[in-house]
Amino acid sequence: MALGSLLARDLPGAEAARAVGSHFAPKAKSVIYLHMIGAPSQLDLFDHKPALRKFDGQKCPEEFTKGKRFAFIGGELTLAGSPHAFAKHGEGGAELSALLPHLATVVDDLCIVKSMHTNEINHAPAQMFLHTGFGRGGRPGLGSWVTYGLGTENEDLPAYVVMLSGPAGGAGSTLWSTGFLPSVYQGIQFRGSGEPVLFLNNPEGHDTRDRRRVLDAVRALNQQQLGIVGDPEIATRISQYEMAYRMQTSVPDLMDIAGESKATLEMYGAKPGEASFANNCLLARRLIERGVRMVQLFDSDWDHHSGLKKRLPAKCKDVDQAMAALVRDLKQRGLLDETLVVWGGEFGRTPLRQGIDGSGTKTDPGRDHHKDAFTMWMAGGGVKPGITYGKTDELGFNIVESGVHTHDLNATVLHLLGLDHERLTFRYQGRDYRLTDVEGKLVQGILA
Repeated sequence: MALGSLLARDLPGAEAARAVGSHFAPKAKSVIYLHMIGAPSQLDLFDHKPALRKFDGQKCPEEFTKGKRFAFIGGELTLAGSPHAFAKHGEGGAELSALLPHLATVVDDLCIVKSMHTNEINHAPAQMFLHTGFGRGGRPGLGSWVTYGLGTENEDLPAYVVMLSGPAGGAGSTLWSTGFLPSVYQGIQFRGSGEPVLFLNNPEGHDTRDRRRVLDAVRALNQQQLGIVGDPEIATRISQYEMAYRMQTSVPDLMDIAGESKATLEMYGAKPGEASFANNCLLARRLIERGVRMVQLFDSDWDHHSGLKKRLPAKCKDVDQAMAALVRDLKQRGLLDETLVVWGGEFGRTPLRQGIDGSGTKTDPGRDHHKDAFTMWMAGGGVKPGITYGKTDELGFNIVESGVHTHDLNATVLHLLGLDHERLTFRYQGRDYRLTDVEGKLVQGILA
């Protein structure tokens, strides 16, 4: 088996599955990406606007909305101040909503970027644009580009793991697709309950020896075919079958969080055997410890066209404790410096009131999609801690200082991993593609 593993590196076509390698010394070795599907309201969580509260319910001046695109709202537009209180925290005095009390305790480890903007105004295209650099399907996701560039440090687990808490969202598995890259760079979905990876277990009545005999026979046939046609996808198939065999031992051990200390479980709010965002955050730390390169957690139900008073607090309660615990846990284990944590949604929400509650009254409105200004935060992995970067106007409509496009964000993530976004390319159908398409610049102001 060992000899076969070594020889597989020299199989025809296997070159396509090798990592490109870093372009310069990296600050981070791995990434944990927390995507809140549906787009959280930055105006109710991070971007405090007293003026918006002062003019709550009043007609919005036309100068703020002229020429802007909105997804659903129209007619007379009224301003909507946040119903949630804000306070300053940490040595840097970052303002956070009262809905995020746990995150406030680690705010000095965060780099809060208030000046994000994107091109797409609806969920699925914006999700794809953020993760693949293009608002339509068919291109590789960020995690696939990262593993294509850097490869893996683990032979018993995938280099790129995805976990969900709730539905996958409008763009679905496109967000962790390998696109036109070799399929060895595909994100592998782990599940928090039941069989951790679909079809990983042996069929009923078959033991490990049976599985080994089948794999050896299939490998021999695949090697013959690979020698004839030289298709790199066959080399991928061989390596993935072997990976799946090794994962039968490594994955159950990884997913069993019962061995974690009581203090750690309580810090995250995690419960063994339960599928939750809290469990996924703890599993993300365990994956990083084992050398997994890229972990993406997708949490659903952040699309609040109504319900800012009720639904948003409930969602914050789902994630606040666990994401703060993740930052704290990585730091106390000495992993935060080499692990980049990224949090955010596909766009932001408008400073305008929208929606009604279930009773048909406007007692609990929400906000429409807003692509021109939103907030994300990062921690560890070479970013400056305890800073707020960028600024929006007094109502939160437009960026007035240090705008960061989603291509800029991705260029910076790759840079922190030792990859030049302009040099990390793949030739497909006659042209060189990259994650940042033909744009993107490094955000120097957030680099440590």
